[in-house]
Amino acid sequence: MATKLSRLLTGAFPQLRYEPTTKRVRASFSGNAVVDTRSAYLLWEPRRVTPVYAVPEQDLLAALVPPALPAAAVEEHAFRLRSGGSPGLLDPGTAFAGHTAAGEEFDVAMPSGAVPRAAFRLEDPDLAGYVVLDFAAFQWLEDDEEIIGHPRDPFHRVDVRASSADVEVALDGVTLAHTTAAQLLYETMLPVRYYLPPSDVRLDLLQESRKRTVCPYKGMARYWSYTGSDQGDNIAWSYDRRFRDAAQIHGLISFFNERVDLTVNGALQPRPVTPWS
Repeated sequence: MATKLSRLLTGAFPQLRYEPTTKRVRASFSGNAVVDTRSAYLLWEPRRVTPVYAVPEQDLLAALVPPALPAAAVEEHAFRLRSGGSPGLLDPGTAFAGHTAAGEEFDVAMPSGAVPRAAFRLEDPDLAGYVVLDFAAFQWLEDDEEIIGHPRDPFHRVDVRASSADVEVALDGVTLAHTTAAQLLYETMLPVRYYLPPSDVRLDLLQESRKRTVCPYKGMARYWSYTGSDQGDNIAWSYDRRFRDAAQIHGLISFFNERVDLTVNGALQPRPVTPWS
């Protein structure tokens, strides 16, 4: 009997998962080296969809000490995949301290001070000798390249294809964009995104916001809002030129399919259900 590969991947989300990486992984904090290793793991705690690094304790260049402060409450940002599957998955907005596996927290101590609860030693015997580090607490390099947002998932891919389809974006009856020169971005387990030339977007109707986000595959995004609708807050975005992998969409503008009326070749597209709905 044939197996749909995505079902294998999503079926593992409730489990503690890891995958070795051959890349040189380094972390620092305010100029202080924290770890330098060629034996890191990419690690997903149960219900997590994005990985963090687990590193050999013997490669740490900082000390692990008992937490100086009590644990704070962590707000979960949970969602369900649009294709069904496991409920209660945690997106990257859920802080590192929201652990879903058994283990022990530590402060990471350096001469300049300690980073609270930024390390986690899992109880799993397959991960003995490894400690998980809070990605957001440190600055990271793979080999000599900066990594932002979270480590890249080797089972997650971004592909961009040019399209001559007639694409129209509207909200509350107002056309915000219309093009036949879109770049279509296909990303694992996410809806296709339509990236449009700025010349085909009604930028006169949009207002740039202060919101910024980062993606480890595409770079840093800035946002626009359409103030003519209650649904128009931070509704469109564009990525910078940080990563060569996403060169085809640099400078182009995309809208959240989840919150606009997207018409492709005359057919109104259903609004997908995602964490951004």
